[in-house]
Amino acid sequence: MAPGNIPTIRQRRFGLELRRLREAAGMSAPAAAAALGTDRTNISNIEAGRYGISEERLRRLASIYECNDQALIDTLASMTGGRKTGWWDEYRGKVPPGLLDISELEHYATRLRTMQTSHLPGLFQTEDHARAMFELVVPKLPRLEVELRVAHRLGRQRVISGDAPVPYLGIIHEAALRMQFGGRDVARAQLRHLLEESERDNVTLLAIPFANGGFPMAGESILYAEAENPHLDTVHMDSPAGPLFFDLPTQLENFRVRLDLAERVALTAKQSVEFIRSILKEM
Repeated sequence: MAPGNIPTIRQRRFGLELRRLREAAGMSAPAAAAALGTDRTNISNIEAGRYGISEERLRRLASIYECNDQALIDTLASMTGGRKTGWWDEYRGKVPPGLLDISELEHYATRLRTMQTSHLPGLFQTEDHARAMFELVVPKLPRLEVELRVAHRLGRQRVISGDAPVPYLGIIHEAALRMQFGGRDVARAQLRHLLEESERDNVTLLAIPFANGGFPMAGESILYAEAENPHLDTVHMDSPAGPLFFDLPTQLENFRVRLDLAERVALTAKQSVEFIRSILKEM
């Protein structure tokens, strides 16, 4: 399958929700296809995110599945029409598709919550900091790929600073704040940039000092992307094999609880800014 035909995370999620609605109705794919007046393979391709679907057919399927959640139906209706291009498409085939999925996830989010324990949030990394991180990838990346990944990461930051900035709450552990990727000068510039970004009206940064002890999922990096409808929330976590995405209701609830608990361990926004400044002064 060519890069342009690989379903995006939004397409896959749309299809997955339709499959969940069908299964909740206790209906087989052949039965759903017959009720819709189409072939079974079309249902399979729609549920896999490979085929788009019109709003009219989406609403017909929801009726067939006897779904009474009008808010969910309306949200799914807004996702019809197949793939919608975004700025990240210029990187398709040039950087790993998982990175493009993260971009799309952030772009359509209504609110972002993150927790970082060893790395600073990608949405606030400076160019030099991001480059220093990508240069540490093993096996070593070609120079062109490093520069493409850096450019893509900087492009992601428009969700915070663009015309329609997304509300963002980030929890950052002291370990991440003290990591000196690229050396002392790069690290100092990075912390200054973080402080500047914390002044945005849509941004709240909370720090967790070593002294505040442990908290759930310490050592992990989490991106919780809230959607227009909570059914469509998604969590992203990094792994050596690439990005992992979670969307089961029980998983989402567990991640919300963990983020809430980590937030209680963190300093207030005002205290966090002062804490970051104190680390900057020590460097």
